Amino acid sequence: MTAIYGGRAYEPQVEALKKGVDVVVADVHAWRPHEALTVQGAIALVERINALRGAPVTGAPLHFAMTTGDNTDNNAKSELEWFLKIMSGGRITPNTGDPRQYEGVQNSGLKLYWQPDAAVRDTDKQAGFPHLDGFLKAAIREVQSPGLNLPWYSTVGNHDSLPMGCYASHGDSYLTELAVGGKKLMNVTAAEAQRLQTLIKKARDPEGVRYHDFLKSHARAMRSVTPDESRAPFTPTDYIKAHLDPAYRGIGPAGHGYSSANLDAGTQYYAFRISDDVIGISLDTTDAGGHYEGSLGAGQLKWLDRTLRENKDSYAVIFSHHTSKTMTNTRRDPARPYERRHTGQEVLALLGGHRNVLAWVNGHIHKNVITPHATSAGGSFWEISTASHVDYPQLARVIELTDNKDGTISLFTTLVESSAPHRTDFSDLSQTGLAALYRELSLNAPGASTTLGGDPEDRNTELVLKKG
Repeated sequence: MTAIYGGRAYEPQVEALKKGVDVVVADVHAWRPHEALTVQGAIALVERINALRGAPVTGAPLHFAMTTGDNTDNNAKSELEWFLKIMSGGRITPNTGDPRQYEGVQNSGLKLYWQPDAAVRDTDKQAGFPHLDGFLKAAIREVQSPGLNLPWYSTVGNHDSLPMGCYASHGDSYLTELAVGGKKLMNVTAAEAQRLQTLIKKARDPEGVRYHDFLKSHARAMRSVTPDESRAPFTPTDYIKAHLDPAYRGIGPAGHGYSSANLDAGTQYYAFRISDDVIGISLDTTDAGGHYEGSLGAGQLKWLDRTLRENKDSYAVIFSHHTSKTMTNTRRDPARPYERRHTGQEVLALLGGHRNVLAWVNGHIHKNVITPHATSAGGSFWEISTASHVDYPQLARVIELTDNKDGTISLFTTLVESSAPHRTDFSDLSQTGLAALYRELSLNAPGASTTLGGDPEDRNTELVLKKG
């Protein structure tokens, strides 16, 4: 098996949190200076994958690509369309609202944010960020994605399922009004930002009630923008239907893992055949009860156990968004109020009881981490987490699975960066030039972590397992 996988492409609209707090606020992230270029950056990664002529270590053909969730940021229909076109191929205009101009914090005149086109001496320019005439016009210009040239599958993350990645959805609630409406909050005091951060991080407002009150109290301070229904939240049903849409099939497979059975059952998890002796299992670890950390419902946990038992003669690779350590949220799913939720430790215990499990592949934490797990069945498997595409160094990972014919199996993990040039030409505002700028801005974003690439043992490795 040879596979490429990675996670999130888009980032948030809680820009006001930038004041007085770190760039990363739990799983809801304050605004980043390169945020307007996420589509260009994601396309550059697709281009790099397409340019690979085989797996880096074995040279074998690549079988498929898998996204490990947070394919969108704000659970918005516009972002879902962008993601599907990036993956399957097509033309994308990375903008909502007024089609003639950018509307957001980067032309607000606020010194809190990088104002690339303006003469404003903002905080980021004082730190060395450039003045770039025409940047915002270029950022919203139509771009073209070639789409992946190999089959791809999709795993769902909390930002795909929950507004802002942390609030329980209420259909036509105030969160929908906020997303599609004509008002946008861009500036609050440091103390207010800190209080909101605490509510999110400590899961003290999973349904967003206090966030609603927070927004109402700042209604007069909001900036007018152009309303746009394309920013409306999408439901799990919308998510699956979009994947099943023939317009986004690309090279396939149809549904990219999801099927009509998922629609009928209201589920977002599935299994697929990778090769004659390997299956893939994609989980839905989002907790619909709210908060950004995850868990599994009892029904899905039983399905996982049954699927592994029914395929005991095949090796298994598990895919999810959340890591084992970030599955600590046991709020009940409003649609299944009597169903118990299970933590990552419980999932580890279940996987450890099956000798055919080779790896659990995930994301969420925005960092490269590889962790060995011993099993009660006397074997072991590897947990492989890969950093986000939005934070530097913006990597995907190739995993190669090979039988060494000596009683062992090797999993080779090789990190892959985008096709964007390493050297940034600030005068080049083409699609390629913007992708290069995306990477450089992410490296220099104030407050950005320099440790997300992980230690050497978390990057390009050979992971060895005894055959079961």
